[in-house]
Amino acid sequence: MRYRLFGPTGLRVSELFLGTMRFTSVEQALPIVDRYADAGGNMIDTADAYGPSEDILGEVLTGRRDRFVLASKYTLSRDKTDINATGNHRKNFRLALESSLRRLRTDYLDIYWVHYWERHTPIDETLHALDDAVRAGKILYAGISDAPAWIVARGNTLAEWRDWSAFAGLQVPYSLLQRDIERELLPMAESFGMTVAAWAPLAHGKLARPADAAADERERKVVSVLADVAGKLDATPAQVALAWTRARSRAVHPLVGASSPEQLADNLAAIELALPEDAVRRLEAATDFTLGFPHDFITPDLLDPARIEGR
Repeated sequence: MRYRLFGPTGLRVSELFLGTMRFTSVEQALPIVDRYADAGGNMIDTADAYGPSEDILGEVLTGRRDRFVLASKYTLSRDKTDINATGNHRKNFRLALESSLRRLRTDYLDIYWVHYWERHTPIDETLHALDDAVRAGKILYAGISDAPAWIVARGNTLAEWRDWSAFAGLQVPYSLLQRDIERELLPMAESFGMTVAAWAPLAHGKLARPADAAADERERKVVSVLADVAGKLDATPAQVALAWTRARSRAVHPLVGASSPEQLADNLAAIELALPEDAVRRLEAATDFTLGFPHDFITPDLLDPARIEGR
């Protein structure tokens, strides 16, 4: 396992992040976390909305919590009967954070993610609350998940102006079947020096299943090419799919979930897989993805005088 810095900070995080949404018991989670730690993994991601995951991790990490970069999230409802038990405002932020700390049996989180952008809370209120928690030592770094690029950029610009802790990481879906972040979110994150945690890098398991299980023709085509590339490289389709996300940008860290140590071991092998350029081209051609406007419009020849006069 190799390590990179978490965004524009000095925190070292492993190349693959471990997601814990699938954790259902301590007995299931313990060998998975042990296998991840044995491989050198140190970044564990959870959320207050992931069922019993925080309680399970609190027990699994007892006695070794500080050896991991531990991250959780808030935004989703903690209590369906309370209108203020959801969202990114200060009240929910404070109560959600204190609850997560209790369940995880720790007095601080290394990274605290805003789980979703919601339109009702101004981004400066959320960032100010995060900065207060950083100054209080309850969180060390802030991140944001599932938000538009313009919101993240606005937030980090406000943080720079007001001397607040900015978002150091971005968590978004990214896979061969869902490349949308290449339009705005990934370039924005790279510009701010942010780490990108790519969730669902296997498209919720679709990229690890046979082509005849595909839901449509596009998915079938991608899975077929993926299987062919994997066969030529003596790798599994899952390993190739994970390696592709890492080949696209050094900012990207695949966030892998596993329900068993064996499944995790297969995913971890993707770290050592370097995809040839022709394999990357084949995979990307199969996705039938285009950046769209304005990216396809703003090309080097756009400023050519002949083109301008002829428009």
